[in-house]
Amino acid sequence: MIHIQPQQLFLLNKQCKYCPSCDLIIAKKQEIEPLMAATFVQTNPQIVGNNYVVMGTVDKKDWKEGDKNLLSPSEMIGRIYVFKDVWNFEIIPAGWYPNEEKQ
Repeated sequence: MIHIQPQQLFLLNKQCKYCPSCDLIIAKKQEIEPLMAATFVQTNPQIVGNNYVVMGTVDKKDWKEGDKNLLSPSEMIGRIYVFKDVWNFEIIPAGWYPNEEKQ
């Protein structure tokens, strides 16, 4: 479940990697954003590129009902497994870097 500003909920049927030792669901921004853009470029182009938050996951059964518009947005929000935290990772290429000078 993704919330796109200003008031758009988006159910994305995407499998993500899971790290059981960290209890993290891992989704790449580079994979999510093109899927959102492709979905909204025709139906709601003014929200393409807006800020968004990946809120959590929903059961497959609930996703199917939401995809068929059988659930209202408030009902769908009640069925979300909200993430406790969101982490952003940056890849820093390997190599030698100068030490930052301390003042």
